[in-house]
Amino acid sequence: MSKESKRREALLYHAKPKPGKIQVVPTKKYATQRDLSLAYSPGVAEPCLEIENNSNNVYKYTNKGNLVAVISNGTAVLGLGNIGPEASKPVMEGKGLLFKIFADIDVFDIEINTENIDEFVETVKNIAPTFGGINLEDIKAPEAFEIEKRLKEELNIPVMHDDQHGTAIISAAALLNALEIAKKKIGDVSIVISGAGAAAVSCTRLYKSFGAKAENIVMLDSTGVIRKDRENLSEEKAEFATSRKIDTLDEAMQNADVFVGLSIADIVSPEMLKSMRPDPIVFALANPNPEIEYETAVKAREDIIMATGRSDHPNQVNNVLGFPFIFRGALDVRATKINEAMKMAAVKALANLAKEPVPEQVNIAYGETKLNFGRDYIIPKPFDPRLIASIPPAVAKAAMESGVATEKITDWELYEDELYERMGSDNKIVRFLMNRAKTDPKRIVFAEADHLDVLKAAQIIHEEGIGFPILLGRKEVIVELMEQIDFDADIEIIDPKSDEQTEELNKYAEKFWKNRKRNGVTLYDARKLMRERNYFAAMMVNEGDADTMISGYSRSYPSVIRPVLETIGRFEGVSKVATTNLMLTKRGPIFISDTSINIDPTAKELAKIAQMTNYTMKMFGLKPVIAMISYANFGSSKDPHAKKVKEAVELLHKSNPDMILDGEMQTDFALNPKMLRNNFPFSKLAGKKVNALIFPNLDSANSNYKLLKELNNVESIGPIMLGMRKPVHILQLGASVEEIVNMAAVSVVDAQQKEKREKELMKPKK
Repeated sequence: MSKESKRREALLYHAKPKPGKIQVVPTKKYATQRDLSLAYSPGVAEPCLEIENNSNNVYKYTNKGNLVAVISNGTAVLGLGNIGPEASKPVMEGKGLLFKIFADIDVFDIEINTENIDEFVETVKNIAPTFGGINLEDIKAPEAFEIEKRLKEELNIPVMHDDQHGTAIISAAALLNALEIAKKKIGDVSIVISGAGAAAVSCTRLYKSFGAKAENIVMLDSTGVIRKDRENLSEEKAEFATSRKIDTLDEAMQNADVFVGLSIADIVSPEMLKSMRPDPIVFALANPNPEIEYETAVKAREDIIMATGRSDHPNQVNNVLGFPFIFRGALDVRATKINEAMKMAAVKALANLAKEPVPEQVNIAYGETKLNFGRDYIIPKPFDPRLIASIPPAVAKAAMESGVATEKITDWELYEDELYERMGSDNKIVRFLMNRAKTDPKRIVFAEADHLDVLKAAQIIHEEGIGFPILLGRKEVIVELMEQIDFDADIEIIDPKSDEQTEELNKYAEKFWKNRKRNGVTLYDARKLMRERNYFAAMMVNEGDADTMISGYSRSYPSVIRPVLETIGRFEGVSKVATTNLMLTKRGPIFISDTSINIDPTAKELAKIAQMTNYTMKMFGLKPVIAMISYANFGSSKDPHAKKVKEAVELLHKSNPDMILDGEMQTDFALNPKMLRNNFPFSKLAGKKVNALIFPNLDSANSNYKLLKELNNVESIGPIMLGMRKPVHILQLGASVEEIVNMAAVSVVDAQQKEKREKELMKPKK
């Protein structure tokens, strides 16, 4: 994609379907006049009076306790510099988005039109009663130091300038672990800090809190080494001035143990790394381009322990590992500030988490066989689900122990459960899906590539590295559409109706005829069918000329599935294929089966659908907890429809006792753990959070998934094919670009899984 196309895409993302990235959503009922009279006048007077009598009641009756202000004046925005308050707003909205998806914290972004310290501080103080915490963002140094210092002193809610402390906390955790691996003590090592801005100063102060010695630290700014004999040093720079008679980075790096770069790209050479002591620790954190490229550094020193700010290399120092979870813990005990003890607790929690066994879903998401604490894994990954239950409790405990908490947490196990529950509303499963697909991209046949939305999806798949598109359709139309959307990559385009494809067509027709000749298909019929895209695409997958296939955008489901079943067929042991839809609900991901194929499955077929759903969920890194749905609960009806579900459950309990599955049960009992536990404590699902619903027929499954999708605006991924011999997936008619991209990612992961299964089956048995 060209620079102009990327620019256009970014602008479109922020502008459509509605401007911006965050919004205010009501949390109470508002349907009736009674609701509105309680929400506003006259009912609202009662909580107002309660708060007047006791100001702490504001946390009881309003959202203050879960509301953070992200505040900037736009003077130091990302790599853009002083672009002003209005231009900084997209970044502040983005920060709000991260707060919400990683820690379920609500945010108002506030952009202040002043560079005057007194005016800025006064503005924040005046609006502070609205918020439970203040996140200062993108304010230039040295003003940032003074602003944060004064606000922390003058306000009784947590205040943190993330540009300073976020990088400090994450890099300190990485440093502690790197030193442990290198068998070095923080009080003994020589540290070089390249950069003297807000982040560099905060990092160095925090390292000192953990035992780094001032005499072992050398800090550099744009003019060289900060020495005590330099004139006109700011207060912050003077704090880290060295007595050593050196002037350059080259000199500072000689015999150094640690380098931390918070400056500019390409200032560190391989020769500098070679002059460092054994097992050098190098954190090149300049973004987007580090002080030395990762490949160059590891080539120069095999014994290096390296971190960058980039996600495409090991050991990413990413602020999202810190700020959402630190504020979460601070808010949950109503801390009056974020103090040194809380920051140090976050550092220790992060460092310790990296030493614990990594969940399989994290390994899968990052394409690793097994992440283990070591040189390439000194800090947790940003999508590690354990972060939410590790960092906030540590921060909250530190706040309580250091005396800045105004509320106490007594049941820590319950608190961790509540933290995990908060994360049910985000789309981490989609990020997991995309990351896993990118680890081993596959060749994807798009059978309807002469439709604009399908081609747009193929472009995203190509540019994001999710897969390698193969485009089927009218070549002249595809080429014209590619020009329209600036899709100028070298992509294979195939028109099955073209004479150019005669050789492949004849090859596929011959193979298809041999397989279907006893089902009334002649060789002439086979050649004719191969000119149809879905037959041609399916044969490409069947013959290994492609890894997976996407179709169904412009044609009905039955018309697409027939060629697929005739060509590829079912997996061994599967009598009927089925589908499941992954619904991304507020309570977390829920699979619904069978949504597209089996009209009235038998008990045995229902059991098989549940087994296939169970397998597919594990492919997504989830632990399946499956409810078999009916209008009846546990034998309360003797009607054949209910008995069918009951029989399916009995079959599964006998054949798959390890599956976490039960029924028959009504949907509300399945989705309400408390109701189920209170009424049916004997159930295998009692007290558990169900994440899959197997419906008794197509009517109920299809209707429920579409009802969820349309009424609650729930995102759906699917229908995902279950039981196919090779990975083929069929879209819903008129699927959106996003839905096509998601399904393509599913197809890649499915192909990865089927390839892995085939390799395991081919291994010689012992």
